Amino acid sequence: MSTATYKHSAQAHGEMVSYAWRLTGSRDQAEEVVQEAYVRLAEAAAKQLLEKPAAYLRRVVHNLALDHIRSRKRRERIFVADSDTNLAEMASTEASPEQQTLSRMEIFRLQEALSELPDNIRIAVEMHRLGGAKLREIAEALDVSTTQAHYFIRKGVAHCLTKLG
Repeated sequence: MSTATYKHSAQAHGEMVSYAWRLTGSRDQAEEVVQEAYVRLAEAAAKQLLEKPAAYLRRVVHNLALDHIRSRKRRERIFVADSDTNLAEMASTEASPEQQTLSRMEIFRLQEALSELPDNIRIAVEMHRLGGAKLREIAEALDVSTTQAHYFIRKGVAHCLTKLG
């Protein structure tokens, strides 16, 4: 591979990562999306001649980024319950039995993930995500700074999302 081709490929890679980053809002997810897109490009090129591989790659990046966004929103919807809803009620009664079972399993996994957290982080996450409390209120309740309260929430939510992953 020539240096000119490599520079072009590196530039194209950087552009794809930037594009995916704008879509996903996450540099790490963007890198994953682009890596997977290159794998799919290679698989498609092995099966058929691609007239416009750059356009194909961009479309695959776009579709994979949207898939990541949908997946993330599905996991995060658990954290947007209003204060009157408890975790056990979050499984939809209008859903199919399979969906209800999956929702209950996801709720169980969320409860497990929350129980693994230190008390101050668990309380901060529950107050913010399930109770709708503001950072200032959480900081006062836990007797910490608002910065520390924000850190607790970020750490707790990241832990839960990893467990739900």
